[in-house]
Amino acid sequence: MSDSVSSARPVDVSERLPLLDVLRGFALWGVFVSNSFAWFSGRVLMPREQAQALAAPPFESAVSALYHFFVNQKFVTLFAFLFGLGFSIQLKRAEGRGASVVPVYSRRLLVLLGIGVVHLTALWAGDVLSTYALLGFALLLFRDRSDRTLLAWVALSVLVVPLLVPALLHFGPILLHGAEAAAAAAKATEALEAQSRKQLLLGLASDSLWTTQAANASFLQYMLPTLKRLLWMIFILGRFLLGLLAGRHLLLQDVERHRAVHRKLLGWGLVLGVLGNGAGVVVQHLRVAGVLDPAKAHWMFTLSAIQEMGYLGLAAAYVAAFALLFQKERWRRWLGVLAPVGRMALTNYLMQTVVSLWLYDGWGLGLIGKLPPSRCVALTLLVFAIQIPLSRAWLSRFRFGPAEWLWRSLTYGQRQPMRLTLKPSPAGVPGVQ
Repeated sequence: MSDSVSSARPVDVSERLPLLDVLRGFALWGVFVSNSFAWFSGRVLMPREQAQALAAPPFESAVSALYHFFVNQKFVTLFAFLFGLGFSIQLKRAEGRGASVVPVYSRRLLVLLGIGVVHLTALWAGDVLSTYALLGFALLLFRDRSDRTLLAWVALSVLVVPLLVPALLHFGPILLHGAEAAAAAAKATEALEAQSRKQLLLGLASDSLWTTQAANASFLQYMLPTLKRLLWMIFILGRFLLGLLAGRHLLLQDVERHRAVHRKLLGWGLVLGVLGNGAGVVVQHLRVAGVLDPAKAHWMFTLSAIQEMGYLGLAAAYVAAFALLFQKERWRRWLGVLAPVGRMALTNYLMQTVVSLWLYDGWGLGLIGKLPPSRCVALTLLVFAIQIPLSRAWLSRFRFGPAEWLWRSLTYGQRQPMRLTLKPSPAGVPGVQ
């Protein structure tokens, strides 16, 4: 093992930044809601008519609109941002030791990739861990780049690509083959995608665990090599770079010094969030009502870029709001309940998958394709509410969550101490941890 790896060590509890743990817990909640609402419940796998029927009652329609406005893509954005910021912190720690971040961080990413591949193939096709690990290696390439270079790549990933690629996909086939042939090809692609999703839905509804997981593996063969997947990875990399920039300038490590920045982020983030997400919700409503046909509305290629600004804006507003509120003692206590969940984010993420598969897949309770939006969200909130005290109880006895312990032990090449040690007690005071 290299000296840089052997001299490195996991962050001690006393060295952690509580605000980041709280934000990580908040992000995990939102990601869980998104995963349950869209994937575990089968909503994106159903025929459009079935999904619309479940969301048809006014209350369910309102819940669906609120989800798309406040949750959809915002928490994936937040989680990716925090991943990039975490890399920045580890980079500074390595520099403080006079070592390179590359050996330790590469081992860390390889272990995460292994966990992610198992999660992806054995449990759920919607895994993000493997994607984060792969893009983490790309993040290493930007560690010494200037702020200007990082901003240029961010602009490319969150502005240029969301506008340029949909435009090429929409107008390219029309220019090359004509409008009629392009429309026929688009319908064929849509039919193939619908068939793949239908097969996955049928497989997941099976009462055989083997059949559900075989359907998951089969769907991977369709999903992984798609252009949509590549675009999504580009978007995630842009969010990583935003986190790297924020960490480089101590935006969340020293909130007091950056209060003015956070106030501006809150204001402008809300403006962009309302405009971008409002446009997305309105377009979705018009499509459901049959008023808007995306195939005939040539301006629809701009929607991806508009929504991207909405996702980033509202996610930035969430970060700024938490940062400002966390400076107040009362709010720090209230928001602090999320910190244990954030400290065990990997364990809780994997636990959410296992519990959700049992709730929704046919070998478990078989709720897939049956729950309206409100019940799906309520069930998700219940599971997350249970994770909060479980995480707190676990961390009152142990230094890491089980998955975090495995991750760190494999990263540093040695078994990490798991149990908390008792601190010496002042005279007359019972021992405390």
